Amino acid sequence: MEENQPKTGKFAWIYGLLTAGVGIIFTLMLMSMDMLYDQSIGKTIVGIVILAGFIFLAIFNYRKANGGLLNLKTALKVGVGTALVAGIISVIFTYLLINFMVPDFWEKSAEVTRATIQEQNPKLTSDQVENAIEMQQKFAWITYPAILIFNVFIGFIISLLGGLALKKTENVN
Repeated sequence: MEENQPKTGKFAWIYGLLTAGVGIIFTLMLMSMDMLYDQSIGKTIVGIVILAGFIFLAIFNYRKANGGLLNLKTALKVGVGTALVAGIISVIFTYLLINFMVPDFWEKSAEVTRATIQEQNPKLTSDQVENAIEMQQKFAWITYPAILIFNVFIGFIISLLGGLALKKTENVN
């Protein structure tokens, strides 16, 4: 059976592309609804559900293609690979979005952040708020590696859980 095993990379690539595609559609939907700058936890949860759903689907379909067999190591390869592909595409899309599609992204984001800080901390002076905004903008570059790290971390957790749930090895008598 070893020589007939499907390639984990193929599943990671296909489902990583699908995950990124749905994520991009979700972002475009948010843009059309003027919710791109919304800082609610709901957006994060939807993103995690999209990622988790496609990782689980990738692992499940790999097991199906492998004659119903799956070990934890392979589940991790498929799941983390899916998350990595999706993360890389998401970083590229985010770069294009911030720098070309919405060139004033950081300015609008600063306005939203300013309003949020002032609402949550009314005792802060305008100088303190501006210093916080400046600090945020200095570290804006961290967005790109954070997307990748977050995707891979969530991918690992979901792959571990999915691999444990779907694990099935060949019975050797």
